[in-house]
Amino acid sequence: MTDAAEALVEVVVTAGDADWLAGFTRSLVEERLAACGHVQPGVRAVYRWAGELHDDAQARVGLHTRASLVPAIVARADAEHPDDVPCVLALPVRGGHPQYLAWVLAETREPR
Repeated sequence: MTDAAEALVEVVVTAGDADWLAGFTRSLVEERLAACGHVQPGVRAVYRWAGELHDDAQARVGLHTRASLVPAIVARADAEHPDDVPCVLALPVRGGHPQYLAWVLAETREPR
């Protein structure tokens, strides 16, 4: 595993509105909180919430970013996401194309 890979994560965020999620992703990339995000509309979420079973259409984004920026992304989701408790998960990057990993680091900023 490279040092770059250890510093990176994929942050998964889901939302019921793919357009809202694309706009949220764009703002994170503009602010260099993420290098990129791959938005996938048309995923299906099956879950239990408040004692009821739900089966909803959602969208999902995989954000490529620094592990150190996850708290800022979570804070943004808390402030802006339409759900009371948004799905935000950071998954470790264990490897990848060295030039891509370097690009993600170059396109994201140090945490403030």
